[in-house]
Amino acid sequence: MTKKTTRPTPSSDPKVTVRNARFQQWQSYLSTRAKRTKAARFLIQGVRPLTLAVEHDWPAETLLYRLDGPPLSAWARGVLEEWRHEKVGVSGELMRELGEKADSDPELIAVAKTRQRGLGGLTLSQSGPAAPLLVVFDRPTSPGNLGTLVRSADAFGADAVIVTGHAADPFDPQCVRASTGSLFAVPVYAAADASEVLAFRDRQRAAGVELRIVGTDEHGDVPIFGHDFTVGTILVVGNETRGMSAGWRQACDATVSIPIGGAASSLGAPSAGAVCLYEVARQRM
Repeated sequence: MTKKTTRPTPSSDPKVTVRNARFQQWQSYLSTRAKRTKAARFLIQGVRPLTLAVEHDWPAETLLYRLDGPPLSAWARGVLEEWRHEKVGVSGELMRELGEKADSDPELIAVAKTRQRGLGGLTLSQSGPAAPLLVVFDRPTSPGNLGTLVRSADAFGADAVIVTGHAADPFDPQCVRASTGSLFAVPVYAAADASEVLAFRDRQRAAGVELRIVGTDEHGDVPIFGHDFTVGTILVVGNETRGMSAGWRQACDATVSIPIGGAASSLGAPSAGAVCLYEVARQRM
């Protein structure tokens, strides 16, 4: 009786066991935004991000799987069996470099296509179970902070995240990991500045979708719990160090503050965003 193998490694799959040109191309997606942008490709690391990318039918290109080491898990074998694009076997040592882990070799890493979304592709409806909720992150500098806010937006029911100005790359591996896969569940759009979002707001109003722009600021008009978030809302979170730009301050219909105590002078941008999103969800329950 033939022993059943636990590792699907079809002989027809290409193999990468040395740092060849293809490996170097994948590696460049980790550290060089220009390379990711030019190729319109990025890497998906981690069990949950890859699982959610597959569940949400994110456009994929190649699945890299570990050639050596312990047998692949049931999860990894299942993803491999269902994968309908190219599969490439990669040595454990090289997988460790692509996974950016010093102590373990990832089982799977996906090479996926980026999605550059402009506001022209964002449509909202007033007929859903809750009023529309959009989150704007104004000029975020940290990919990790951007990913964390995307994760909170997903957790508390936002329809989309809009990144404005010169900002961190949503396809930076730090952002993808920090979002824990929410990047594939919540659409992320890009806009040049507040005026572009205002034009979008005006188009929505003309179509019958009411939206109010609410900024977060430590000197806001009212405490967060004093504002009515049950109506359509564009929630603006400012840059990590400088807060909202002058353009956003002028664009806001209202600003809200988060009362805090202790020695802290303020909350970090993604933390403030999470608190505000929780209050929005609480009011809409």
